[in-house]
Amino acid sequence: MLRICNSLANLFPVWVLLCSGLALYFPAWFTWFTGPMIVWGLSIIMLGMGITLTFDDFRRVAKMPRIIIAGTVAHFGIMPFLGWSIAHGLALEPELAVGLILVSCCPCGTASNVVSYIARADVALSVLLTMVSTFTAVVMTPLLVKVLAGAYTPVDGWGIFLNTLQVIVMPVTAGLLLNRYAPRLVRAVSPVTPLVSVIFIAFICASIIGANAETIKATALKLFGAVALLHVGGFGLGYVFARVLGYRDAVVRTIAIEVGMQNSGLATVLAKANFASMALAPIPSAISASFHSIIGSLLAGWWRLRAHQPLPAVGHAFDAPMPAPADCLDRCEP
Repeated sequence: MLRICNSLANLFPVWVLLCSGLALYFPAWFTWFTGPMIVWGLSIIMLGMGITLTFDDFRRVAKMPRIIIAGTVAHFGIMPFLGWSIAHGLALEPELAVGLILVSCCPCGTASNVVSYIARADVALSVLLTMVSTFTAVVMTPLLVKVLAGAYTPVDGWGIFLNTLQVIVMPVTAGLLLNRYAPRLVRAVSPVTPLVSVIFIAFICASIIGANAETIKATALKLFGAVALLHVGGFGLGYVFARVLGYRDAVVRTIAIEVGMQNSGLATVLAKANFASMALAPIPSAISASFHSIIGSLLAGWWRLRAHQPLPAVGHAFDAPMPAPADCLDRCEP
């Protein structure tokens, strides 16, 4: 059962791409998944992330502050700058520009953990960076969106803050507490939570794409090009940033992946909740989910082929076993 669920979950780029492609031509298959369903879907995804965390993870952050700060600064420095630059450079219409900037200001996506695992990067570091960027996003995402997207439309920074708090901090904290105080329940549901997360991600993206299928077809070249540039640039600049700092290969790969992959589901929810008058704003987020998953998977596969060692056993599709703090420190610091 565990192996089957992991295998299906690890094919997340395939499911997202398949559902998104079908939504372009058969929108009714997915557009029923809308409104509160999307918010609840993202909350379940974040709850699934929360149950993989322990209080020891926060202690590990304190043991490696330099690398955590470097990865977080890279993420919230590179991606928002890229999103704003691409929106201006390609002269995107305001609704699409706001959507692209919004997804660029979101935290790392949880799928980055499995991509790091496949790429033979540092999975423990990936989990920590995802965790830290997720909590940091409660402040950084509203602030960055207000500054960078304010030229296109009035931005309710406080509203974005409250929405981010609702769909990130509350479910992740609930998952953390469940892991601490109801471990038997967590062990029972853990085998299926990655697959459940993948299903919700796929339906969230397909719902947005299906609802705007004709617009996407009409602006496909510019829209797909903008999203592709965002993620290719994120992976590339994240890699260069970490390489310049002198980190080892595994850490360089991890930071590149964490910078290049966004929490597109969160961006979709924030776009629908805070830019309701801009119907096209959620579209870049939905396309982003497919693009960063595909680019990340291809990059991970290439890195994997360059290393001639078998993959270690893993018991969770989105999280490999956490190494001891000392071991992680040895591999993370330059």
